[in-house]
Amino acid sequence: MMNPSENILAKAQQWLSGSFDEATRAQVQDLIDRHPDELTECFYRNLEFGTGGLRGIMGAGTNRMNVYTVGMATQGLCNYLKKNFTALPEISVAIAHDSRNNSRLFAETAAGIFAANGVKVYLFESLRPTPELSFAVRHFGCQSGVVITASHNPKEYNGYKAYWDDGAQVIPPHDKAIIEEVNKTAIEAVKFNGPKALIKSIGKEIDEIYTDMIVKLTLSPNAIQRHQDLKIVYTPIHGTGVNLVPLVLKKKGFTNVYHIAEQDIPDGNFPTVKSPNPEEPAALNLAVQKAKAVDADIVMGTDPDADRVGLAVKDQKGEWILLNGNQAAALLVYYLIRRWNESGKLKGKEYIVKTIVTTDLLTDIATAHKVPCYDVLTGFKWIADILRKNEGKATFIGGGEESYGYLSSDAVRDKDAVMSCAYFAEIAAWAKDQGKTLFDILLEIYAQYGFYKEAGISVVKTGKSGAEEIVAMMNNYRNNPPKSINGSPIVKIQDYVQLTTTDLKTGKTSLIDLPKSDVLQFYTEDGSKISIRPSGTEPKIKYYVSVKENMPSVSDFDKVNRLINQRIEQIRKELA
Repeated sequence: MMNPSENILAKAQQWLSGSFDEATRAQVQDLIDRHPDELTECFYRNLEFGTGGLRGIMGAGTNRMNVYTVGMATQGLCNYLKKNFTALPEISVAIAHDSRNNSRLFAETAAGIFAANGVKVYLFESLRPTPELSFAVRHFGCQSGVVITASHNPKEYNGYKAYWDDGAQVIPPHDKAIIEEVNKTAIEAVKFNGPKALIKSIGKEIDEIYTDMIVKLTLSPNAIQRHQDLKIVYTPIHGTGVNLVPLVLKKKGFTNVYHIAEQDIPDGNFPTVKSPNPEEPAALNLAVQKAKAVDADIVMGTDPDADRVGLAVKDQKGEWILLNGNQAAALLVYYLIRRWNESGKLKGKEYIVKTIVTTDLLTDIATAHKVPCYDVLTGFKWIADILRKNEGKATFIGGGEESYGYLSSDAVRDKDAVMSCAYFAEIAAWAKDQGKTLFDILLEIYAQYGFYKEAGISVVKTGKSGAEEIVAMMNNYRNNPPKSINGSPIVKIQDYVQLTTTDLKTGKTSLIDLPKSDVLQFYTEDGSKISIRPSGTEPKIKYYVSVKENMPSVSDFDKVNRLINQRIEQIRKELA
């Protein structure tokens, strides 16, 4: 047990003033009196916007999610909006929230503060997906938006995502400038409880417009009609997809959607899963059990704010397997580009976007059809940034990231699991129309473009000491890079802090035209790529391992898969 520093103690004592409610003051006093280590964790820093905005454990303190940190963030955002949109007669924002504990409280707190600052608020009447918030910002012509969510984090977390007037999450310079405003904002300066006349409740009318937009994206209506009884198992994992995903599937023509009744109940404690993250295999256990019972064609599960989706399909042996984010992204991009090409929609000005840690298989698919592929930093806001820059100049086909987030229309500017579920069901129907499964299509992609396989390694480092250790690890990789990985020499290093690419064979260095980010990528002589970065939303350092082998035919899958798995496991042992 360590005594907190004088600075931390002083910050905590400020929370004993009359500006804070009685329950909060009691919690802080208890931390001071009895829990010095936890006091340090609660007050050693202020929450900052990362790749996912403001996110943290709920509780009292400057480093916790509570009505006061939400209040100061909202007041700072208000101040920044007023500085940026002085010419407008009225500034407006849209607000949504997920099913987490305190999400409605935080959403209503933010709405009251906006209203108290003279900002018009479009507040969703109840929980809604994050992508629908992005859509609403654009639909209503808002200058900003807020969604209260911690996405797929454990139940103890909540978060606050800020959006700009294009419906995308804020990026530099806005994110840093908002933080500056927040840091200048004392709790006494927060204007709570504005007039209710400035808060407009929205709901089903936007649901209809949003889901109609998704249905209009359909590329294979005849295949859906022929396979309208496709057996789909869907779970919202206690989150916001509960109404809209089934609604959009019904509108597209699917008539055979199976539910997991206990997971259709919105619940911030996520009682049926250890983690509501569709990247975790256990999160889809109940759905896969249902799929086996009904002999389903596809399983889909969305995270609490319905921006990420996990998939399960039958493999070539009829066994249920989970697809990773790279495999799902490859299926989506392959289908979109192929159907756009077959429909005569490729005119030479289309493009896709992916992040630098997402499989290069997407690049290969796009290049084969002469479609440009943009590589951007991790975080969907950077994909949205490309959409913003290309608006009116080129047409977005689709794209995504390895962490189970995808998008296939610029009407939304964040990853969209509602839209993605609609497309993955459509792809399953299109495959079935050819007498194939989704896994069959994936094997055909590998045979045509090469068998890429990726694996993620996350090393958790919690608290203040963990954050410092992650910084030290990144510095060591940067200053003392490995000479080889798995026995294969490093031939190229990409450093996104220095924004340089170094060819170790020639010694030549070139510049990377992207914003700075704490990411390192090592390329080996045998074609592997290892990316390393600290997580922007969780206390982790993350490794992304990608290997590639040629797969001459679909029948070679098992043999090549064994070879690739061996390479990945050897790399994993060396890094972890």
